[in-house]
Amino acid sequence: MDDLQTRRQRAMGRHVTTFYREPVHVVRGEGPWLWDANGRRYLDCYNNVPHVGHCHPKVVEAIAAQAATLNVHTRYMNERVVEYLEALFAKFDHGLSSAIMVCSGSEANDLALRFAQAVTGRTGLIGTDNTYHGNTAAVSQLNASKVPIGGYADHVRKVPAPDNLNPVGGSRDGQGAAFAAHVKAAIAELEASGHGVSALIVCPYFANEGFPTLERGFLDEAIAAVRAAGGLIIADEVQPGFGRLGSHWWGHEKLGFAPDIVTLGKPMANGHPVAAAVTRPEILEAFQESFKYFNTFGGNPVSAAAAHATLRVIEEEGIRENAESTGAYAVSLLCDLASRHDCIADVRGSGLFFGAELVEEGAPATALCDAVINEMRRRGVLLHSEGRHDNILKVRPPCVFSRENADLLVDTLDAALTAVRAAR
Repeated sequence: MDDLQTRRQRAMGRHVTTFYREPVHVVRGEGPWLWDANGRRYLDCYNNVPHVGHCHPKVVEAIAAQAATLNVHTRYMNERVVEYLEALFAKFDHGLSSAIMVCSGSEANDLALRFAQAVTGRTGLIGTDNTYHGNTAAVSQLNASKVPIGGYADHVRKVPAPDNLNPVGGSRDGQGAAFAAHVKAAIAELEASGHGVSALIVCPYFANEGFPTLERGFLDEAIAAVRAAGGLIIADEVQPGFGRLGSHWWGHEKLGFAPDIVTLGKPMANGHPVAAAVTRPEILEAFQESFKYFNTFGGNPVSAAAAHATLRVIEEEGIRENAESTGAYAVSLLCDLASRHDCIADVRGSGLFFGAELVEEGAPATALCDAVINEMRRRGVLLHSEGRHDNILKVRPPCVFSRENADLLVDTLDAALTAVRAAR
């Protein structure tokens, strides 16, 4: 492992990200499980990319069969990508029936911003102050983790992210109105500066913000203000999409709003690099008239085959329904655990995207959260942290996660919390 880590840093840079103090050298995956180079099995409670389970045989078969037949870019005619997109559009309402396929969520969000600029003729963007939307130069302006070289651009405004324990405006009941007030202030600033408003971009589950519990309609007032200013609404569904939230296929459905653009990525093809920006035909037309755009690998037949196979498995194997029932069961287990560990200040989630916020002496328990995550890894369960202070245990497993897996997760967490706190 030490030799591999040295070689990896030399090849990829000293600061390339790894999870855990002792990185896991994974060599194989199946369903919700990963195996390391020594043959040890780990329960994967974090990776949402293998949406229907690591190495699902139907997805693997579809990739192999198409790769053995043909793979070209979209300047050639091929049925695969059209058939997939038609099946995908059937999962949307609100006239979302056109798309450009790309390779990553970063690219999809970058495209979405350009869609909005093309339609509105404006450049102003509004996001939250604790979010992540990707790695391109444009979308990195919206991210919270590191300030871009030269500072944030003048056309970007960030509003306070919603929060369960520290709600915007001071109360959970008034948080929607307070959030909207900040959006209205951002609109006024962008209009005064001459940028105008092109879009509000949000993850409709506010995943990187710590997935706070929000009522249906939370965004209505903010969205109305953006639309009154001539802007569009972008829903970044890279994390909550494809049924992960259980009750709905998409986060924007759960929150009850109609986006103008939806971006997709990570779980779209179960690990194959596929993403898309989905929108209404007139928005896509405006973009294509304003920009010359081509993506060599976006929408290639192999990627389309992988995505279509994933979509079929979600439907055929009841993946969304499993996320709903298993997620509710897991949250109930965590609530019971919270009654035995006073450091668990809040348990929340939807479907197979849930977690627990850790607090000690009234402050975010960032160090405790980190210690627990590493102790869980030592005990064979992989998860990670989220939120402004990295004090939220984030559970986002493949959506084939079972009740037995949830039992193992929570039993291990019980033991890890006990061990870590006893050792301090």
